Amino acid sequence: MNGAESLINTLIDAGVEVCFANPGTSEMQLVAALDAYDGIRPILALFEGVASGAADGYGRMAGKPAATLLHLGPGLANAGANLHNAKRARTPIINIVGDHASYHLEYDAPLTSDIVSLATPVSDWVRVCKSASNLPADGADAFAMAMEFPGKIATLIVPAEFAWSESNSPVAPPTQASAPEADEAAIDAACAALKTGEPTTLFLGGPALRADCLEQAGRISAATGARIICETFPARIERGAGRVPVERLPYFGEMASEYLKPFKHLIMVGAKPPVSFFAYPDKPGWLSPEGAACPVLAGPRENALLALRALADVLDAPSEPVMRQTEQIPPIPQGKLSAEGIGAVVSAFMPQNAIVSDEAATAGLALYPLTAGAPPHDWMTLTGGAIGQGLPLAIGASVACPDRKTICLQADGSAMYTVQALWTMAREDLNITTVIINNGSYAILNIELMRVGVAAPGPKALSLLDLKSPEIDWVSISNGMGVPAARATTVEEFQKEFAEAIAHKGPRLIEAVIV
Repeated sequence: MNGAESLINTLIDAGVEVCFANPGTSEMQLVAALDAYDGIRPILALFEGVASGAADGYGRMAGKPAATLLHLGPGLANAGANLHNAKRARTPIINIVGDHASYHLEYDAPLTSDIVSLATPVSDWVRVCKSASNLPADGADAFAMAMEFPGKIATLIVPAEFAWSESNSPVAPPTQASAPEADEAAIDAACAALKTGEPTTLFLGGPALRADCLEQAGRISAATGARIICETFPARIERGAGRVPVERLPYFGEMASEYLKPFKHLIMVGAKPPVSFFAYPDKPGWLSPEGAACPVLAGPRENALLALRALADVLDAPSEPVMRQTEQIPPIPQGKLSAEGIGAVVSAFMPQNAIVSDEAATAGLALYPLTAGAPPHDWMTLTGGAIGQGLPLAIGASVACPDRKTICLQADGSAMYTVQALWTMAREDLNITTVIINNGSYAILNIELMRVGVAAPGPKALSLLDLKSPEIDWVSISNGMGVPAARATTVEEFQKEFAEAIAHKGPRLIEAVIV
């Protein structure tokens, strides 16, 4: 058994079921091993950013890592933006990066690069394999690292000769430790804050936004009157009718600062204290109110469920949460299509247990609240701010949960970063309905231009934010990639196309024009 075969069998035995791949010459032994052994489903992505974004979506929904197979340093660099997002989401991923044979590096061949330096910023763990015999143990360690709660990114660099050389037998991964638990002092501090009678909020993020955690947060709110607020861009939130509702912190820093101003205590649960995405002239960066306490009930890598349940029990909280989201479908307007019209239609036709990949950008400001009362669903957002995530994230979610409908709400500008994802959706016949929200602009940047103090931008500046010259023909692009597509300019057209797409099992795209 060569090193590639031993590595792949180690990952199969550990429970890795999917590999999102864009391989090259240095990875051909690994490609052959994926072909030789059943257990890992290889999925081709035509760009490495699609592979890494898909691995992110898979890990968020499956709770375990997919592998990526990437070609040398440039391939890893192409994957970097969505690995950045995945790291911010604390998603479990195993990157396998091929390298030149170790004895070939001295020749400085054209694709030679410092892979470790490229991997370090977007990984929690990086290792260069030192021999063929070490390769299965390295794979087992990578899996164990990726599974550290709630998830980490492990990058294993494999010199080519170790993949083709004789190796050892597959290795079982180390026994996985349970998630660290919050200590009694943290529970006592949170309890004391809640008993002050001063305005207090539970500030939730990460796994604390799953339905079971929200139940406990709702109990605490019922007992104390504390508000429940979540980070602006959660990795995954379970929401919809029947679930405990959560207030989402506004994006713009000055709005978020004003939103949090009344609170004297912000109890962190699975989240860090909120900060503004960017620095702006004369606008706040640190968003917690001046003088407010921010006790940590459970850190981002601690078991939020046990901490919330313990706190609720200490408070002798009622068994039922303070409230549940009612089923509430907004009225569907008529006429020219708008973000509000899209939101109303999506809310009306969203099936139960749908998964939403949201990279709608400015349109998302309307889509998110309008879908609050839709049937129970999961909602994933752009955790790290590196655009081009939405389409690949939907691929991974659909692969992880093939029996659930995935809805991708995607802004037009950021869709072009990873448009190759449509081809993978078609090739794998994934159950994804994609809505391209076409406003012909990087609309968020028009807003940001003003917010940084540019009062009168000229034509050259504005041209860098415009997507209408030439116009992008999304229907042609999608059909060319193998995903059937339609265009809608009115609410009536969008409702017809969206209803048909939801009823169909397989990939569909709707270009929703709101220019």
